[in-house]
Amino acid sequence: MNIQCFTPAPRGSVKGNRITAERWKRLLEELGHEFDLVDSVVPQPCDVAIAIHAGKSAVYMATMKSRYPDTPVILCLSGTDLYRDLHRDETIAKGIDSADRLIVLQSHALTHLKSAWADKAAVVLQSCIPPRDSMTPLKKQYEVLVVGHLRSVKDPLRTAMAVRRLPAGSRIHVNHLGSSLSKTLEVRAVRESINNGRYNYEGVCARSEVLKRIERAKILVLSSKLEGGANVLSEAICCGTPVLASRVSGSIGILGESYPGLFEVGDTEGLRTLLMKCETSPSFYEELSTSIAKIAKHYTPSAEKRAWRRLLASL
Repeated sequence: MNIQCFTPAPRGSVKGNRITAERWKRLLEELGHEFDLVDSVVPQPCDVAIAIHAGKSAVYMATMKSRYPDTPVILCLSGTDLYRDLHRDETIAKGIDSADRLIVLQSHALTHLKSAWADKAAVVLQSCIPPRDSMTPLKKQYEVLVVGHLRSVKDPLRTAMAVRRLPAGSRIHVNHLGSSLSKTLEVRAVRESINNGRYNYEGVCARSEVLKRIERAKILVLSSKLEGGANVLSEAICCGTPVLASRVSGSIGILGESYPGLFEVGDTEGLRTLLMKCETSPSFYEELSTSIAKIAKHYTPSAEKRAWRRLLASL
């Protein structure tokens, strides 16, 4: 098949939508398909069209349906589609209605779709290959890693706030990787790095290094206010790194409702308590590690390829 995939994130972007699209390109080409990754809203003839993010792909989808009505369109729903814009922007619902099939990145998203939409939705879990070369764990620090861009929806400084009042004897230190998409948050992150001895905002890190940093860390924290299905969670799972995550649908769908490392959105004290428990309770840390290991088999490239085979065969 000739597959065309539209993503609003341009080439070179480090946003999750672009990372997802580029992984799909690699996997589907390995399955024998031609895969064109485009960021122009003017579609070209193809056998199957994929659009990522209903809101930002609305023009592309409408044009594709108008020019090539027989071409099936698969729409991947983002976190902002599902959990923010669906009920306040009618173009989202129109896009979902017009799509032949839908993709969600974790199963809990299905509970937020009406039955007609859920019936045409497929869950495609995002895979990851752990790094071949490992970094030596830090000896003097209990490294907590945050991998997320400086955007309000990511609540990016929650972990920094959580470690401000830790006991003096704690070795916890937070390293934060991610680009600056908000000047205000960038100023806050830089100021926090200066004033908070347990926090360091590093900015953008090379993609090849991010996985190594995730694998080296003792804990990864994802404190988002909403997520569609974060790439960084599957990366941590495949690297065997325990996660502490805000209790949002996108993370529940990946980690499970009963995962012991969930905290409420914006709950600084709750996150601080979990961080201290990770550092001081080997049995709790082992519980997190075991939970992560149990679900890792669902986040391999072979599992993601199987999901794509089923989806394409159903068209």
